[in-house]
Amino acid sequence: MAKNTEAADEFGVLRSKRNATRYQILVEIAERQPAVNQQEIADAIGITAQAVSDYLRQLDEEGYVEKHGRGRYEVTKEGVDWLISQTDELRAFVQHVSEDVIGQVDVETAIATTAIEEGETVSLAMQDGVLRAIAGESGTATAVAVSDAEAGRDVGVTDFQGVLDYELGTVTVVSVPRVQNGGSRAVESEDLGGMAERHDLIAVSGVEALVAVRAVGLEPDIRFGTAAAVEEVAAKGLDVLLLATADALSAHTDNLREENISYKVVDAGEE
Repeated sequence: MAKNTEAADEFGVLRSKRNATRYQILVEIAERQPAVNQQEIADAIGITAQAVSDYLRQLDEEGYVEKHGRGRYEVTKEGVDWLISQTDELRAFVQHVSEDVIGQVDVETAIATTAIEEGETVSLAMQDGVLRAIAGESGTATAVAVSDAEAGRDVGVTDFQGVLDYELGTVTVVSVPRVQNGGSRAVESEDLGGMAERHDLIAVSGVEALVAVRAVGLEPDIRFGTAAAVEEVAAKGLDVLLLATADALSAHTDNLREENISYKVVDAGEE
């Protein structure tokens, strides 16, 4: 019998990126079973092979897949039932979008990098974590301005075409011991300073982490709500150096993994 079935039903693929990824992985397994190549699944759905491995372990523990030796998996009856329930939800949502939503206009906000006139086609780009709009159709993604804007001002854009071409940021996570285990003193200041220079932003979680950053003459860009903030910053293309106390580490890495953000955990002395 599968575990946590009620929780999975409560947070379906439309309300949880974690379950959306689980859904994709189960579909890929069903198509490939019994021989399952984790790297092929990772490439197909756009996450890391390590993330696929973590999800497979969880799916096995919850009874949605069975492991039959190295690289051999099979979706169980419980797994099939869960896939069907989530597919029904997706079908209902698509129907709702088709019948009730299509036709409504979505407007996003960008910073104008040139003077823009209402109704003009603009090219879109992500720069420094902010959507930018420039007059003309030279980019891979375009939209139509809904208002006039001078360079440097905010402008509304709609009627999006193409794909916004930019790479997600990455997160380097430094685990800082709690004070009883050495605290900020356990972080090599020289190494930390060099790491900070190679990242766009610095985030801290915990007093020990804050002290470690200040010890090298720096101030963090993000101090509060770091789990959500770091994920959002990386999703907009910026690289983040995150220092987190040992007891807060898993909350951050779990969130990054669920949001499919690339990260690595290091000791300050390793960089």
